[in-house]
Amino acid sequence: MASSHHVFDFTVKDAKGNQVDLGIYRGKVLLIVNVASKCISGMTNSNYTELNQLYVKYKDQGLEILAFPCNQFGEEEPGSNDEIMDFVCTRFKSDFPIFDKIEVNGNNAAPLYKFLKLGKWGIFGDDIQWNFAKFLIDKTGHPVDRYYPTTSPLTIERDIKNLLGLP
Repeated sequence: MASSHHVFDFTVKDAKGNQVDLGIYRGKVLLIVNVASKCISGMTNSNYTELNQLYVKYKDQGLEILAFPCNQFGEEEPGSNDEIMDFVCTRFKSDFPIFDKIEVNGNNAAPLYKFLKLGKWGIFGDDIQWNFAKFLIDKTGHPVDRYYPTTSPLTIERDIKNLLGLP
C-alpha cells in the first residue's frame, strides 16, 4: 500500500463496524480526538460539552469532529461500541461521529494515528499522552496542529475559524 500523505487516504471503522472512507470529509476542517466515555476525571465532561459546542457552531461552515474511543489510558473505556455510543449519545447528545475503538499508541496503533503522530510536533514526542489529545486537520487533509489533552476545545476555536476562512 502506498504511504498516505493526508488524512483523506485512510479508511476507518465506525462504531457499528462499517468501513468509512475519510475521503468523504475532503474539503472539511477536521478535529480528530481520542476519547474516553467513562472517564473518572473531570476532563471528560467539559471536553465532550465543548466539542459539542464547537460542532454545533461550525458544522454548517465545514467543521467535522471525529472521535475515536481508546482504552489505553487508565482503563477508562471498557465498554463495547454500543455502550460507548449509548453513553455519549444519551449523556452528551453528541452529534459528531464516534468511530470504532482503536489503539493510538504502540505497534497496534491505528494507521490513522501512526500518520497523525508523524508530524513535527516537537515537544509532544510520538505518543498520545492521554484521552482527548486533539489534531486539527486542514481542508486538504494535512495535520496542522496538535493540542494537549488538557487543552480546552474552546481555546482552539480561533485556529478552527482560521482554517474555515471565517473572520
